[in-house]
This record gives sequence, structure tokens and C-alpha cells, in this order.
Amino acid sequence: MASIQSSELILNPDGSVYHLNLKPEHIARDIIFVGDQNRVEKITQFFDTIEFSTQKREFKTQTGTLKGKRITVMSTGIGPDNIDIVMNELDALVNIDLETRQPKEDLTSLNIIRIGTSGSLQSDIPVDSFVMSKYGLGLDNMLRSYLIDSITETAIEDAFISHTNWDLKKGKPYVIACSSVLEELIESDQIHKGFTGTAGGFYGPQGRVLRLNIQDEDLNAKMDSFDYNGTRMTNLEMETAAIYGLGKLLGHETLSLNAIIANRADGTFSADPYKAVDELIAYALKKLTE
Repeated sequence: MASIQSSELILNPDGSVYHLNLKPEHIARDIIFVGDQNRVEKITQFFDTIEFSTQKREFKTQTGTLKGKRITVMSTGIGPDNIDIVMNELDALVNIDLETRQPKEDLTSLNIIRIGTSGSLQSDIPVDSFVMSKYGLGLDNMLRSYLIDSITETAIEDAFISHTNWDLKKGKPYVIACSSVLEELIESDQIHKGFTGTAGGFYGPQGRVLRLNIQDEDLNAKMDSFDYNGTRMTNLEMETAAIYGLGKLLGHETLSLNAIIANRADGTFSADPYKAVDELIAYALKKLTE
């Protein structure tokens, strides 16, 4: 097998992967994603030890231990394009020999949990509650660059397209299920579950209108009312479906959790969004280390 060319897998002079600035020994098997680089230390402050820390651009990484479990916390920045970078480079760290540039015969599966913030699309999912993304519903097209037919939920995609009268000039939405392993580990009665829509932008792609008209001004209302066998749209953000899709393609377990800090159905915003995020962090860390 030919080695992966240096133009395709770019390494820094010290041998670390290009964007994340990491070497294989720097990361744990259990990884927490956050969007905001300032949220990394909001999680690692609870660690018993921190063995490694680095940052390049928006990608900040810290690895340490909590109750004997080694955990990496990493900021991904915003959007599916950043997730494409993070997921591929993390996989390269564990599943490609960076010296020979050859994929390894024995592959490693990472456990990746995203802890984020989001706005609820349903009036009965209030601010300060938690949402687990049972499915990621990608509206962004990034994953369509890969061969994804074997991992997508085609029936749900078709139902969503029909329900919303989706304009296929924007690309075909895709639906990916979360990791059943991590779902079982993390779930509880206090967590809402449903479809998390992953948009390719914050304003027009999420139905926000400032000075520009949008292609479908009724799309948010149509998404809000989408129901597939009892599973509804819960929230809208910019990373989950991309994480789920690349995770499944690469053989990693992935799950996305969100603290709901806004409710777009009734126009409310959390009085203390930082408290909601802190409580979700504490909950996830407890589940990971039990």
C-alpha cells in the first residue's frame, strides 16, 4: 500500500498533526469536545491532574485524569468544517502510523462526547434543560463529500425532505444515529432526546433574518413540527451531525449533549446560561467516571 502523501496528511516539523498540534501520546481514548476554547478549563478544573496542554488557533487541548480515568478535552471551534478537521486529525493520531504514513492494521475506537449549548425548538424543552442528540440531522452538506449511504437513515431523510418541502438545490439533508453505547452510558430521565439539526451557518441557515432575505422563511416552523415515529426536532446547532457521521465512518463512538440556553419557540433566554453549562459538565463527568 502506498504511503499517504505529505500534502494529504500534513504534519508539523515536530511530527504533530497540522491543525491540532498533537502527537498520539497527547490524547486519551475518552475525549470531550467543546466549541469554545474558554470552556476547556471549565471542565479540566475538576481534574485531579493535567499532564498536557496546547493550543493552535481555536483548537485548545488539555489531557489529564479524573478519578483515575484519563480524559482529553478539546475545543473544536464552530461549524462542520472545523469538525472535518478535528475528527480526521484525531483519527490519524490513533489509526495512522505517522512515521510510515500507513493506516494501522489494528484500529482504535475513541469515545467522543460533545458538550455544547443550543437553542430549543420546542416550547416544552425549557431553558436550562439538557438535550441528548438521538440523531444528528445534517443540513450542511459537508458529510456528502464522503461515501455515507451505508450509515445514513434514508427513511428519516426522505420523511424530513417531504415534510419541509426541502429545496434540494441546498443539498440533501442526512441523518445519522448517535452511539448506542454512549447513549446507554449517559442517558437519564432528566435528559430530552430527539433530532438535533446541524446547520452550516448561524444566521440564514438557522432562519435568522437581519438584512438578508432567506430561501424559506417558514423552514424553522416546518422543522419544529417534524415528527418521525415519536421523535421530534429538539434543537439546532452547527456540529452534531458532522461528528456523528465522521465518527461512524471512522469507527468511533460519538454522542452530543447540549445545555439549552434559549428557547426559540417562546423567545426566552436562560437567566444564568453559565450555570446550565456547569451543571451539564458535572453530569457528564460523573457518568464518564462512575
